Amino acid sequence: LKICSIADLIEYRRRSEKLIERVTQTTLPTESGIYNLILYRDLMSKQIHTALTMGKLDKSAALVRVHSECLTGDVFDSLRCDCGKQLKKAMQLIGQEKKGAILYMNQEGRGIGLVDKIRAYSLQDKGMDTIQANEALGHKPDLRDYGIGAQILVDLGLKDIRLLTNNPRKIVGLEGYGLRVVERVPLEIEPNPLNYQYLKAKKEKLGHNLNID
Repeated sequence: LKICSIADLIEYRRRSEKLIERVTQTTLPTESGIYNLILYRDLMSKQIHTALTMGKLDKSAALVRVHSECLTGDVFDSLRCDCGKQLKKAMQLIGQEKKGAILYMNQEGRGIGLVDKIRAYSLQDKGMDTIQANEALGHKPDLRDYGIGAQILVDLGLKDIRLLTNNPRKIVGLEGYGLRVVERVPLEIEPNPLNYQYLKAKKEKLGHNLNID
């Protein structure tokens, strides 16, 4: 094993050590059904992530959504993105099957945090797309890490999953930690005039599978 950097060391630890712990849990009745809500702590960053599960999770493939926190979309129903509608649709689909899991990851703004996400919005107001804005602030287009999310899914008892995503990179990120994505289930939301350019940039620059021109 050759460790070349701090990032390499973190990556190695995430693959070889259990770096999460369950904090507490409860039941959460929703319009889509009754979920179990479990809080997990990342032992390295101390961040708290949330898992919503329904039904018995075992070796049979279950629907899974790994969703990064989006205050503006998930809470305030922002039309600038598709995040809130994706989350709601994922909950509905899992509720229909009565089995599955949603990870709500503490990774606002594709990992750049709330403050810089709003700064990026301000740059988008001036004509930049979502990728250009992140880069102008000194960030990579996508800083999300899937190692901790993968550890949470394994702790929940999952191995084979049907992943609700339009992002093929998310599949690679999760499979690198021992999970097997047996199916990619599209989670497309009808674009609106305010998020069309955002979705187009995700398709053209981040490789998302989206049926938009």
